[in-house]
Amino acid sequence: MVMKYLQRIGKSLMLPVAVLPAAALMLGLGYAIDSEGWGAYNVFAHILVQTGDAILGNMGLLFALGVSYGMSKDRDGSVVVAGIVGWLVTTTLLDYEGVVNIVGNLSPRNELAFQNIENVFVGIVLGCIVAAIYNKFSKTELPMFLAFFSGRRLIPILVAFMSVIFSMVLLFIWPPVFGALVAFGEAIVGLGAFGAALYGFFNRLLIPTGLHHALNAVFWFDLAGINDLGNFWGAGGGVVGETGRYMAGFFPVMMFGLPGACLAMYRQAKDKHKQRVYGLLFAAAITSFVTGVTEPIEFSFMFVAPLLYLIHAILTAVSLFVIYTLGWISGFAFSAGAIDMILASNSPFAVNWYFLPIAGIIYFFLYYFVFTFFIKKFNLKTPGREDEDYTEDEMNIEVANNDWTAMAKGFIEGLGGADNIVDVDNCTTRLRIEVKDNVPVKDSKIKASGAAGVIRPGKTSVQIIVGPKVQMVADEMKKML
Repeated sequence: MVMKYLQRIGKSLMLPVAVLPAAALMLGLGYAIDSEGWGAYNVFAHILVQTGDAILGNMGLLFALGVSYGMSKDRDGSVVVAGIVGWLVTTTLLDYEGVVNIVGNLSPRNELAFQNIENVFVGIVLGCIVAAIYNKFSKTELPMFLAFFSGRRLIPILVAFMSVIFSMVLLFIWPPVFGALVAFGEAIVGLGAFGAALYGFFNRLLIPTGLHHALNAVFWFDLAGINDLGNFWGAGGGVVGETGRYMAGFFPVMMFGLPGACLAMYRQAKDKHKQRVYGLLFAAAITSFVTGVTEPIEFSFMFVAPLLYLIHAILTAVSLFVIYTLGWISGFAFSAGAIDMILASNSPFAVNWYFLPIAGIIYFFLYYFVFTFFIKKFNLKTPGREDEDYTEDEMNIEVANNDWTAMAKGFIEGLGGADNIVDVDNCTTRLRIEVKDNVPVKDSKIKASGAAGVIRPGKTSVQIIVGPKVQMVADEMKKML
């Protein structure tokens, strides 16, 4: 049940994830044109940076809407409105100024925690909450004097109140969790290569929660005296041979390893899905190599195949350990992609950086073979390998006539009448009907009305096999009901 739920979340994320490669490439190109001003000194770079950042900077919102829509039972547009309401309420209440008004002044660490509240974890959890509320209450009828707010109009209202409760929970949970990770990061600072490995492992493992920013603050910025990123780019205090060590190990993973994972997932996709999967994975691989933005790849498999994501975190740890030990150093201001590697090559702190692509090529094949092995061994449901809710024969069903109205009417009668039908949904080839009781359901009547078959998975559920044009019948049934 848990895996199926996670896989549903993973599928829901595909829509917002699809736009991320384009956004990352625009931001990366703008940064390459004007790496010092990030668009301040070049109008074209400014347009690219702002466009890309408008999308990447709002990933939490995009994920909230994607999950709300994808996890809802009938994917109605009203659930997206509810998702926006939930996001606005939560992020406004937990904005730095909003939190100060509630609890008073914050410590520097708690301030940092709430500066990172608009993350994908909050978006995904909110999306699940919104979808659950929609699925439960979207058909609720209120008393006559409140009838205007019945059904789908009730959902944004309920979501607003639930978001207040969710925000109050995060208000007390988020800072100590964030602070604990900062303390953990500070504790492993003196562990050398092993500390770098631990950092790399948890940096990737925490990506879905947004808490990786807590660790990044310890190693990349001046929270614990390291300031790896700032010193590498001339903030002062850098040491040649040391500064950049907590960044360099990400280059083999982001530029080469994850593109190798993309190739493995593409090769293992079912033949009929390869064309669809190719578009997503190829764009994501190019984005990861050029800009170092890895979310389009990681979110494509982290929920549908958590084992692979754990392996990815382990391989990242190994990369940071090895690169730290060998003393191959480069840095980034944006992320560990080709653009930053080229720009960083002129830094006095870049030491033996030209060996990193060699490690990267090894990592490309390592990721490719490791991902291929585990996908095949455990039949992991990476993109293009999802469980089908239909058979090949169902996809080839041709309805005798296109009288969807007559077919829908016959199905309703065969299901025991409108009073016996609770809900109508559909997948690729089947109507999925929830009924009060399946005893009155007459298979013969349903088949005579044009169905290719009838399945009864439970006492209150009926599946009617129609074929790839099932959506037309479902729409007609919903109109009649």
